[in-house]
Amino acid sequence: MELKDLFYGIQDFFVNVAFAPLDAIRELQDSSWVAANLLNFVFIIIVSVAFTYWCVQLNKFDKDEHHNIHG
Repeated sequence: MELKDLFYGIQDFFVNVAFAPLDAIRELQDSSWVAANLLNFVFIIIVSVAFTYWCVQLNKFDKDEHHNIHG
């Protein structure tokens, strides 16, 4: 096996296997914009929930630190 065959194998994997779902989403975009962007909406929701959780935890930590310093 040559090194060239290894790189062709990697190319074949990414073109035909790993990015196949993205090709399906690209085809879906012509019929339904919402369905094609559903993955983006899911990521936006996850990031929003994580950001809100982080802000709440940061606020709790800030109140605890403020209480310990002045209490």
